[in-house]
Amino acid sequence: MEIATRHAPAYGVARLSLGAGEQVRAEGGAMMAMSTGVELAAKAEGGVMRSLKRAALGGESFFISTYTAPAQGGFVDVAARLPGDITSYTVNTHGALFVSKGSWIASEASVEINTQWGGFKNMFGSEGAFILRAEGQGQIVFACYGALEVWELQAGQHITVDTGHMVAYEESVQMNLRRATGGLVQSFKSGEGLVFDFEGPGKVWTQTRNPNELLGWISATLGSGSGSGPGEGVLGGIFGRG
Repeated sequence: MEIATRHAPAYGVARLSLGAGEQVRAEGGAMMAMSTGVELAAKAEGGVMRSLKRAALGGESFFISTYTAPAQGGFVDVAARLPGDITSYTVNTHGALFVSKGSWIASEASVEINTQWGGFKNMFGSEGAFILRAEGQGQIVFACYGALEVWELQAGQHITVDTGHMVAYEESVQMNLRRATGGLVQSFKSGEGLVFDFEGPGKVWTQTRNPNELLGWISATLGSGSGSGPGEGVLGGIFGRG
């Protein structure tokens, strides 16, 4: 499979070019376009219980879409739900890639996507206690909200990332969750809650926008828009009153 991205970083799209009979698995609803002859089949990959776990805990769809190229080959274009960048990564036997929920878009059939308990240190992170683990051999496509930034940490090098801005990290990276400030009062005053401390060696991917902040803004706008007339509330906040 060959991957070419375009429209980065605001509205990233990845074209997955497939050889004869080659397959790619994708998140349900991620397909934007595909060439003639490509066959699509959707099923509960790994069985009902595993699919429920992936959907309820991992933030992905219950059904996984599998695309199979015809004899002459073909392509599938995939995109994320939120506006932002998209990228690819090659998973190999040297270690897995951990991806925050909602970021996985597609991967080769040889890559195994599992929902993994991230431990209690993840439990109160904005990405939830469960994360996606990609392992095996092959390419994976994942996306973010906003622009994507890659941090290549050397051995012993550290970086602190807000939980809502974390996208992915390599298995070689050590991760720890902690409170950003000295207590609940300081967290409330600063607007910062929990953060991840990463230690290299390895790569960490972050996003320049926080989807949780977007949800909070929408909720607040919906609340302040109660009783408003047409064009006010959320839509009024976005487009103005004219």
